[in-house]
Amino acid sequence: MTGTTPPPIAALAPTDLILTEYDRAHVTAYLRLLDAAAASAPWQEVAQIVLGLETSVDPQGAHSTYASHLARAQWLVANGFRELLKPS
Repeated sequence: MTGTTPPPIAALAPTDLILTEYDRAHVTAYLRLLDAAAASAPWQEVAQIVLGLETSVDPQGAHSTYASHLARAQWLVANGFRELLKPS
């Protein structure tokens, strides 16, 4: 089985109350964001490495993207994980 590249990171993560295809495609990024947050990594570094954002070009936009994806990752842990375990 060959790996596939996830779709690009959106400016804002979904806010739906159900698991979306975007969420399924970005589970690895969500997990990496949670790990980095638990390690208190600087958001700029995480946004660059995990989300591929140029934080120096648009710091506010990059922070909004980072924050929305981290919030979605936290939602996934609290609510969406049951749906993640179901076959797609």
